[in-house]
Amino acid sequence: MQVKLLQDLVEELAGVGTNRIVDILYSKRDVNEFFIAKKMDLTINQVRNILYKLSADGLVTFIRKKDKRKGWYIYYWTLKIEKCLVKLEQSLINKIENLKSILNSRETKRFYVCKSCSIEVGEEKALENGFSCEECAEIYELSDNSNQIRDTKAKIVKVEKDLKLIKDELEVIRSNDAKKRARSDKKEAKEVESKKALIKAAKIAARKSLVKKVVKPNKKVFKKDVKKKMNVKKKFIKKKTSKNFKKIIKGIKKITKKR
Repeated sequence: MQVKLLQDLVEELAGVGTNRIVDILYSKRDVNEFFIAKKMDLTINQVRNILYKLSADGLVTFIRKKDKRKGWYIYYWTLKIEKCLVKLEQSLINKIENLKSILNSRETKRFYVCKSCSIEVGEEKALENGFSCEECAEIYELSDNSNQIRDTKAKIVKVEKDLKLIKDELEVIRSNDAKKRARSDKKEAKEVESKKALIKAAKIAARKSLVKKVVKPNKKVFKKDVKKKMNVKKKFIKKKTSKNFKKIIKGIKKITKKR
């Protein structure tokens, strides 16, 4: 059903006979334009014209790659299903509105028909021509609107069913996309948290390392420094003591000489 509706949409946008391109691109990615031309039995320029029309509405996208042997660029095309369904949804809504307008006109107005020419006109037009046909001058007869009303109502019901199918499919696609985005966001959030945790751990480790260096220096170096300071202090005490002792001896000698 979906493929048939997409085919109708493509024909509506790109012209009669272009609907075959849907079968070639549907559920595929990056299809070679020369392959499309071969399948559709068209020239490469004709295929490109069709694809450019669809691309203008965002229904197809392409990538291009350079042919290393020939030196020119080849385009690879992908049908964007969601974009197609959105466009189709709007097209069906417009059709329903037009059909409802026709139904309202048939239910509220009178129409006249020339049975010889099979031409139907509205009441205003019939009045202008004096209720006689412009082509054959036959008198118009009041048209029975019951068949047109019934057919129009049936068309509205059919298009509304198609619209519901499209809406349901769009809802599934959007729901799946939302779940993918949620999973992606969750994964990204976890990665961010993991990076933050690593940075925090690295900072704590760096601070601990710095504290160890300041508070707990190398024991060998510490002992060496203490020993060196003690030796300096001992030498200073010994030197000072010897000087004081010499002064005392000199004092004693002076006293004995005087006596």
